Amino acid sequence: MRERTKLLLLVAAFVAAYFLPIERPRVQGAFLEGLFLLKDYARQHVLLCLVPAFFIAGAIGQFVSQGTVMRYLGASAPRPVAYGVASVSGSILAVCSCTVLPLFAGIYRRGAGLGPATAFLYSGPAINVLAMILTARVLGLELGIARAVGAFGFAFVVGLLMAALFRREEAERQRNGPDPFAAPVEDPPRRPWQDALFLTTMVAVLVFANWGAPNQAVGFFAAVYRVHWALTIAGLAALTYMMLRWYAKEELGQWVQATWGFAKQITPLLLGGILVSGWLMGRPASDAGLVPSSWIASSVGGNGLGANLLASVVAAFMYFATLTEVPILQTLLGSGMGKGPALALLLAGPALSLPSMIVIRSYLGTRKTVAYVAIVILLATVTGWAYGALR
Repeated sequence: MRERTKLLLLVAAFVAAYFLPIERPRVQGAFLEGLFLLKDYARQHVLLCLVPAFFIAGAIGQFVSQGTVMRYLGASAPRPVAYGVASVSGSILAVCSCTVLPLFAGIYRRGAGLGPATAFLYSGPAINVLAMILTARVLGLELGIARAVGAFGFAFVVGLLMAALFRREEAERQRNGPDPFAAPVEDPPRRPWQDALFLTTMVAVLVFANWGAPNQAVGFFAAVYRVHWALTIAGLAALTYMMLRWYAKEELGQWVQATWGFAKQITPLLLGGILVSGWLMGRPASDAGLVPSSWIASSVGGNGLGANLLASVVAAFMYFATLTEVPILQTLLGSGMGKGPALALLLAGPALSLPSMIVIRSYLGTRKTVAYVAIVILLATVTGWAYGALR
């Protein structure tokens, strides 16, 4: 059976290579578009977003006790506490669907239940306070409020549905004991507040280093943007002090090893997924991918169920950097996109992408990943359709 499978794969690869339409301009442009998207991601997100996220994930695995994670995010934790903590902790990060992956992996490996972990996975990129405000200002208050209400509700519903669908597997996972990747349980060398402050400072560095420029020169977000690099440097200085005074050299070495473990597993899958996403869809606001954006724009007019489903599916496979979905959607609305599909895109797009799906599968497996993606797409479709029907 294995030999037959190998033969079929070889034949399929030969047929694909033989008939590859490389002479067509769109195919050539799509190839370059994938490289451009990969370059943009490397320049804009790896050093300031992904690398800090790896270090935070490593610190979660090394310094956060499994008992703490189980108390607040475990499968047996009270649901209001578990899902509330997951949603709130995810929403303060303001990261994209790829940057949240190491953090999700960190808490999931440390013993978080599948429901709270997937609620965190959704809330990180989807519940972005700055994105909500930008949506309301650029696309209208009504759509901004609908996005905020839908995103917060989705975080709870997605987590609850995932926990219900895979409750038997989760019960078995919880019975199997500590994760083999987790640090051994020992008497803590520090007080809990010290590790908490260390992690909080790392998250603050991640948030301030990636603080985006607001569309107005006044207000809280503009004030923070003017000093965000000073705040980032102050956070790094505080981290350096804590590392030198609170942590032994052996502990720091184990932290780096844990960080490297996340990086070497996630990075190749993530970059490969971004490349494929660029080939298929192109960069945001471009029309050079294999799938023409004109097809998409012409198919999401009105507020029918099909238009909402298409908007959700396309958004789920595209890669949106933080806040880029708003100007893209502004263009699509100007081209005739319905308000229902627009909301569906806002609820599915930032939380999912082809690269994130590939990485999530490496942690959850195919069945759970397909279920997670399907739940987000279904909820976005129904919510967008209902919103369009009520307007």
